[in-house]
Amino acid sequence: MELVTELDERKRKILKAIIQTYLETGEPVGSRTISKYTDLNLSSATIRNEMSDLEELGYIIQPYTSAGRIPSDLGYRLYVDELMREKEQEVSEIKELMIEKTDKMEKVLKQVVKVLASNTNYATMITGPTYHRNKLKFIQLSKVSERQLLAVVVVEGNIVKNHIVDLEVPMDEETILKLNLLLNTQLNGLTIEEINLAMISKLKEQAGSYSAVISSVIDAVAQAIAVDEEEMQIYTSGATNIFKYPELADKTKASELISAFEEKQALAEFVKDTMENEQGDPGTGIQVYIGDESPVKTMKDCSVVTATYDLGEGMQGTIGIIGPKRMDYENVVDNLKTLKNQLDHIFKKT
Repeated sequence: MELVTELDERKRKILKAIIQTYLETGEPVGSRTISKYTDLNLSSATIRNEMSDLEELGYIIQPYTSAGRIPSDLGYRLYVDELMREKEQEVSEIKELMIEKTDKMEKVLKQVVKVLASNTNYATMITGPTYHRNKLKFIQLSKVSERQLLAVVVVEGNIVKNHIVDLEVPMDEETILKLNLLLNTQLNGLTIEEINLAMISKLKEQAGSYSAVISSVIDAVAQAIAVDEEEMQIYTSGATNIFKYPELADKTKASELISAFEEKQALAEFVKDTMENEQGDPGTGIQVYIGDESPVKTMKDCSVVTATYDLGEGMQGTIGIIGPKRMDYENVVDNLKTLKNQLDHIFKKT
């Protein structure tokens, strides 16, 4: 890679434009096309001269007698190395940012759920934001050992998921780089619903003998996007408020409700169900479940009112208030609306 030092910033931008255009079209790229896509404001003649230099240096080649150029292996190598460096830096920055945000978020949510229980005199819960219906930002494959790859999947909301891919046969660095290019070119910006069977079949065909890697990476993308009950953070408060209401204070009923709050598995299932079946007020995200309408069996004698707070980029969380069917609905809804707006403001500003 000694030739890399011979490229100035202008040549690098032109080379990047040639490669990206070729990846999109599959056709040799001419100087006039590049002049439309670069931010260099250069004439076609100047770009032709720069392309001649890039060809002489071995980064692009002219197939047949075409006037256009396509990337050489050396050009791809430079592009992918720089792309991977950028992505590694981005992954590192995202992880640091999310650790910082998560610490702040946990403190805020724990305080919020206590205040809500105090203001309403009911049992309350709130989830940390999960990443709902979001898009894939990029994938980075790197070698862990002769028979394993690490797939780093970053989805909208800057959520990073690591996934180990087992290999049937060893894979060299060149093949890993080509798979990185293939996956990112075809999948970036798509939701899991948009990654259909036809697209996966095409990717597997292009990956040849490494089609199993594609399957494993697609599984990792699906896992990164799915709402994971086990990873869902749920904060609760005011469970003992249940004893204030005679219709819920029966020993068996109360113990079942308090167990649901302590174990949180039932709450996680409830939140996942509400997120997948959003039928509340579209303006507020507020839903009301009365008695048997609740998907949680232990809450059939209660009313549950939930609101969705939205941090953007697919990040959503759920606030819930659980009380008797004769709860003060007006007060509960007012509290949820206020709290939802406050959370939107707090976290969108961080």
